[in-house]
Amino acid sequence: MSNVFMGMPTLPVFGMGNLHIEEPFPAAAHRELGNTQMRANLRHATHTIRDKRLKVVAELPDWEELRDAGSATKNHVMANLPALLEEFEKNFTARGGTIHWARDAHEANKIVADLIREQGTTEVVKVKSMATQEIGLNEYLEERGISAFETDLAELIVQLGHDKPSHILVPAIHKNRTEVRDIFLKEMPNVDPDLTDEPRKLAMAARAHLRRKFLSAKVAVSGANFALADSGTLAVVESEGNGRMCLTLPETLITVMGIEKLLPGKEDLEVFMQLLPRSSTGERMNPYTSLWTGVTEGDGPQNVHLILLDNGRTAALADKYGRTALNCIRCSACMNVCPVYERTGGHAYGSTYPGPIGAILSPLLTGIKSEENSSLPYASSLCGACYDACPVKINIPEILVHLRGEDVDSKRGAKKLPSQMDLMMKGASWAFSSGKHLALLEKGLPLGKLAAGRDKKIKALPGIAAGWTQSRDMLAPPTQSFRDWWKKDHTPVAPTHKQEN
Repeated sequence: MSNVFMGMPTLPVFGMGNLHIEEPFPAAAHRELGNTQMRANLRHATHTIRDKRLKVVAELPDWEELRDAGSATKNHVMANLPALLEEFEKNFTARGGTIHWARDAHEANKIVADLIREQGTTEVVKVKSMATQEIGLNEYLEERGISAFETDLAELIVQLGHDKPSHILVPAIHKNRTEVRDIFLKEMPNVDPDLTDEPRKLAMAARAHLRRKFLSAKVAVSGANFALADSGTLAVVESEGNGRMCLTLPETLITVMGIEKLLPGKEDLEVFMQLLPRSSTGERMNPYTSLWTGVTEGDGPQNVHLILLDNGRTAALADKYGRTALNCIRCSACMNVCPVYERTGGHAYGSTYPGPIGAILSPLLTGIKSEENSSLPYASSLCGACYDACPVKINIPEILVHLRGEDVDSKRGAKKLPSQMDLMMKGASWAFSSGKHLALLEKGLPLGKLAAGRDKKIKALPGIAAGWTQSRDMLAPPTQSFRDWWKKDHTPVAPTHKQEN
């Protein structure tokens, strides 16, 4: 077992790779709102998945108890992560696997590239993996002359279309089948020029394209949904069978997994294999579940490697309010119910992780001071639908509010000068602390009419309040307050006292 310090670093090591957005969320969202085709595609897809999920969840009388169990298990893992990682490493290596530790995206990418070169090949097949997207593995390999072929159908669509994923579960959710057909006709070698947009025909074209890759690949790269500490077992769940092909046919298997994916033991799968398929695809069980424990002589890959990735996860773990974001099992249920995501799409979030979970996970992994990532916690209406849908009860709205506070504090500077928001909140605190204070302010209501035009609407406010009037008008205040109206139109009634016997 390698000697690895798993305690909290003195200075947090923040994440690198495809976690940093290139422009503030409001600007990106404004641009994406103009893509009416994308919005129509998203609405149809998210509502379909959402409705399926509601039906299968309603079948389980103990659904809330399962959510509680999932949440408790993941909280236990985070509280005991160093010990569980060492236990997993011991069991994984005892069964013939090789563990590599990567502090960040650069280290992880270099390890993968070196392992591929050792096999003397320049092509690899890949199972859908959020971790490899996070570290920008495909781009890193391409720069070094290594071609990585995505085998998940949606990932293949995104790759052939030179696009970026927009959804955790369904990366090409922003494309409709006609757009997919056009991508195949333009980018897929040897495709039938008469290909239609019938889903079955599209699937058959992808299958024929990928079969050659499956049969010739020497190396496969995967992620992992779960890792069992008590046995050193890895698990991948998927719907198409491509994962099974990648995990069994090549001689070498390289898995990249975030350190938070651990579960204590196999009995915990009983809970998560009910939570995950229902929350992600609205299915009672997923079609393919692949589990492997190290190397089995004569069966499957004989050269098995696992890269345990930090890339900001210990920094997130150090945040006592935000650490439960690491409990995420990547089901995407929060995205399918989010009114903001439904309208802006995943590309507006910039990071590998879009939607409500991305709005908290990306800033936690990179640090709230990281360039434009500080705008992500504001990408929410705080309606709470994401919390209600989350199978492991991550309180996303609570963490969003916490990160907004962190963002405000980080921008005050060393002198902690009060911001406009600080002054507004201080004033509100004074006003609402006393009826007399509020009554005094209400006497100035008529002055508000001066800011309104002839249509009795206030269309522009100064300072931080300008953000409110950018997208909505305010009605001019009334000529008198409710208190004044009540005092004028109602005569006080003297209290009556019952005569005591």
